[in-house]
Amino acid sequence: MIDAEKAKALNDKKAEPSLIDPQAGVQLVVPSLEQVGQLRQSSTPEAGKSYWMAFSNSGRVVKRGDRVDVVIGLFHANGLLVE
Repeated sequence: MIDAEKAKALNDKKAEPSLIDPQAGVQLVVPSLEQVGQLRQSSTPEAGKSYWMAFSNSGRVVKRGDRVDVVIGLFHANGLLVE
């Protein structure tokens, strides 16, 4: 991340992130575990740091090489390559 101010929207706990694979016809969500909470970081972003979130992919429907879209509130990243 380069611009911490622009990245705030990505860590907003009120915005539900989803990963959409148009080819597979699925929309994945970030799971929430009872003792851990949601599997994503939500601290205030700082320039020079990396952040993550994990999407549930039961059944391994989304595969390496797929092109997916990530939507978090008003933020949209389209055509990302799954590695």
